[in-house]
Amino acid sequence: MEKTLRMENRTKRWREQRWLLDSVIKTVGPEWDQGRLGSKGGKGGGAGTASFRRAGAKMKKFDDIGPEFGREGQRMEGIAENFENQGRFVSAYENYFIAALLYASAQWPYFDINDEDLEWERRMIRCYDKFIEYAPYPVERVDIPFQDTAMSAFLHLPTAPEDDAPFPCVLHIGGMDGSKENMVALHGDSALTRGMAVLALDGPGQGETRNRGVTISSDNFAAAAETAVQWLADRPEIDTDRIVIRGSSFGTYYGTVAAAGLKDRIRGYCGTGVCQEPGCDTIFNKASPTFKVRFMFMAGYEDEDEFDEFRQEFDLRKIAQEITAPYMIVAGDADQLSPIQHTYDLFEQIDAPKRLVVFQDANHSMATASSGELGEARDSLVYDWLRDRVDGKPFTSERILVDSRGNMNTTPY
Repeated sequence: MEKTLRMENRTKRWREQRWLLDSVIKTVGPEWDQGRLGSKGGKGGGAGTASFRRAGAKMKKFDDIGPEFGREGQRMEGIAENFENQGRFVSAYENYFIAALLYASAQWPYFDINDEDLEWERRMIRCYDKFIEYAPYPVERVDIPFQDTAMSAFLHLPTAPEDDAPFPCVLHIGGMDGSKENMVALHGDSALTRGMAVLALDGPGQGETRNRGVTISSDNFAAAAETAVQWLADRPEIDTDRIVIRGSSFGTYYGTVAAAGLKDRIRGYCGTGVCQEPGCDTIFNKASPTFKVRFMFMAGYEDEDEFDEFRQEFDLRKIAQEITAPYMIVAGDADQLSPIQHTYDLFEQIDAPKRLVVFQDANHSMATASSGELGEARDSLVYDWLRDRVDGKPFTSERILVDSRGNMNTTPY
């Protein structure tokens, strides 16, 4: 009870706007702030999307989110167990995977480490381990020593490794509401199908790593990424001369910090859905109050005034010129969480080869606009570019506007 009350009183807007948030969820459902049912459930294919939407239809207030994702996770876990008992192992691992996705999403609305959060985590781990047991390609749960504990991660390989042909690798860094479980798709993953391994990482403040006590700061993703790349250097399956970073949402901040620290040790960085405003005022003080409460938990802050001082440290302009590897961002020009002008300003300070792709009228998820519907698919943009970087293909710095008809209008930087 003490933890619950502490969370409920953590910020002024959270206290004052809970009634409004519940009213909005009752009216529009659990995607009041950004898309999460399709983006998270879609990693499990059509069945995953359907399962997430089934859970979402039952959510009428904020406090329903965790329990309803959890109940649907239990339902899918039961289906998976039944398939496993029948010896139908493909159907079993598919449903275990979806159950793990649901349990990962069930953890998101708990902004403290409590019994419910830990129960969903326990089930998430069990189900993903069951997926690993029967997965059609090599997947390994790994712990990467960091600080006085370890970061939790998955290493996915496209196929069984060959001694003379190590894989290039994508270090995948998620955002505030993501976790390593939803970084690689069940079917046709965009990195794996292009022959690249994926190290899906719960970094500081994220997923299992946060529950181990590792909080986020403005700069500690540099050390986290350095540690992850050093760990990859000891893996014979990985070509450590061909590592790239993929970031999403707040991962466009974390990943930029990582890219600046790693410099030419990576072949490139690509991020989508920007969170690059210095001081992060829009996402924390003007968007949904959940963002600030969530990030205070990720950073280990209880006092809002202290957190407001802490967030001023988040300023990528201080490290922009330290980036030397090719750098790409894909964003919507109507991003509601980080005004696009801040990304324009950041690009002006980056001397490395760079590419900025902006979807006209699109929001943080590159949705709600015809440019996002008619333009090139985001995964094609991202993963073809990353594959080109590990292959050493040259490119020209450029700025691209995807207009309302889906056309790509290119100008040089």
